[in-house]
This record gives sequence, structure tokens and C-alpha cells, in this order.
Amino acid sequence: MTHKTIRTLLLVASFGAMAPLAHAQLKVGIIDMNRVFTEYYKTKDAEQKLNEQRAAAKKEFDDRIETLKKSMEEINKLNAAIEKPELSKDAKEAKVKEAQAKVAEARNLDKEVNEFKGTRERQLQEQFLRMRKDIIEDIMKVVNTKVSDAGYDVVLDKSGLSMGQVPVVIYSRDDLDFSKDIVAKLNANAPKVKPAAQ
Repeated sequence: MTHKTIRTLLLVASFGAMAPLAHAQLKVGIIDMNRVFTEYYKTKDAEQKLNEQRAAAKKEFDDRIETLKKSMEEINKLNAAIEKPELSKDAKEAKVKEAQAKVAEARNLDKEVNEFKGTRERQLQEQFLRMRKDIIEDIMKVVNTKVSDAGYDVVLDKSGLSMGQVPVVIYSRDDLDFSKDIVAKLNANAPKVKPAAQ
């Protein structure tokens, strides 16, 4: 065996001996970001606000639809009146003009209803994304502080899925998961819920 081969074998052996040591020093943390996001009080507040705004938008949409229905009923009545044989020529012309005006009004109303629906859905989606971004920023500040203080080398999200829809973390010991600590820290300043009056 040549001197070079012996040196290479010694080098490989030394790396092999160091690998378990390096592995033992690696500090791994696990977090369930889905759980943290769901249990954070600001997420629940944001969901409640969005649900209230969705309900208000739905009521406004329903009111506009009701107005449109009434307009269509008026048009149908005018059309029925126009068909009456006892109606004079002048009265018929007046009803035709009134019906045409109502049809134009109904078309504008229908356009407004569709525009309103699209605009409100877009606004609510944008608001949801803004709220989500703010909540994630809050969570990441607390997570980063925890990671820094605890000296983690690697932190994995066990709620994440790979491109193949397989969990990123197949298995982890329960004691590595610090999700509970993050939730507690985030909810430490949650407003106190007043007890319901008896």
C-alpha cells in the first residue's frame, strides 16, 4: 500500500469518527406552524372580523339582488299592461317608453351587482392576505427569538408537506416540539375575555 493510500484511508477514518460527534452536537427543533397559526388569538380575531365583513357584504349583495328582482317585476307588469287591447295608442306608447327606461335601469343595476360582488370579494381576499402576513410576521419574531435563545441549528415545520404531498417531517420526538411554548408566548398579551353575565 502506498503512502498516499494510507493517508487517504486515515483521512476518511477521521471524518467517519467525527461524523457522530458533529451529529450529536446538532440541535434540532420541531414546530407545528399550522397549530401555532390556528391557536394564536390574533388569528381568531382576524377570522371573526372577516366573517363579520363577509356577512355585511352578503347582506348588501342580497339587498341589491332584491332591488333588481323588484325592478324585473315592474318590467313584467309594464309588459303585461302594454299587451292589453283596451289600452289607447298614446297610453301604450307611454308604457313602452316607461318599460324601456326600466329595462335600461335594470341592466345598470345588474352590472352594478356583478361589479359589487367582484370588488368586495377582491377587497376581502386582499384584507385576508394582509392580516395573514401580519400574523405570520408576529409568529416569526417569536420563533426567531426562541431559536436564537435556545441555540437551535435546524428547525423543521412538521405541518409542512413536500411537493409530493408527503409530510416533510416523517417522525420527531415530542420533546423536540416547542410549538406549545410559542403559542403561550404569543397569547400572553391576549385581551382577557369577560365572563358572560348570569
